[in-house]
Amino acid sequence: MRSLVVGITGASGAVYGVRLLEVLAPMPVETHLVVSKWGQRTLEHETGRSLDDLRALAERHYAPGDMAALMSSGSAAIDGMVVAPCSARSLAAIACGLSENLIHRAADVMIKEHRPLVLLVRETPLSAIHLENMLKLARLGVTILPPVPAFYGRPESIDAMVDYTVARTLDQVGLRRDSNARWQGGLGRPGE
Repeated sequence: MRSLVVGITGASGAVYGVRLLEVLAPMPVETHLVVSKWGQRTLEHETGRSLDDLRALAERHYAPGDMAALMSSGSAAIDGMVVAPCSARSLAAIACGLSENLIHRAADVMIKEHRPLVLLVRETPLSAIHLENMLKLARLGVTILPPVPAFYGRPESIDAMVDYTVARTLDQVGLRRDSNARWQGGLGRPGE
């Protein structure tokens, strides 16, 4: 069994974290959930779901201020981490090594232990500060995966666009699964 931390911060796009947990639930992956204070507020506002609803999808969950939690140490058997969505504030804290909460600390641990860390940065437009923070982290091996939809599969719903991003996210932590959203090759004419 693999072990994965899922962090949810206050950026718009809580649906990405929710769907990630839904997809991971039946998989042989132990999920560790941390939701920031503003992540919880955004979750409730955007999805109508409660923090308890989300906790039911995870194997283990932690308060954002629990700096003694399992994933705050590099000696813990955690295989990787996804922050979905990742706010610009969390991006900056992670880039600067500021462990203001458990999400930031767990990300810091992933970096120092050279374990997969994927950040679904949700901000637009991007300032030079955001871009510099992303570049700094990419140079350290962090995967920066803004949730940008692909249209070659002609998605027919928002759910399909979210599923595409979740599939790409899972690829980055070595959890490949079949997806209808994958590129099949070839370009046809409209209507073919």
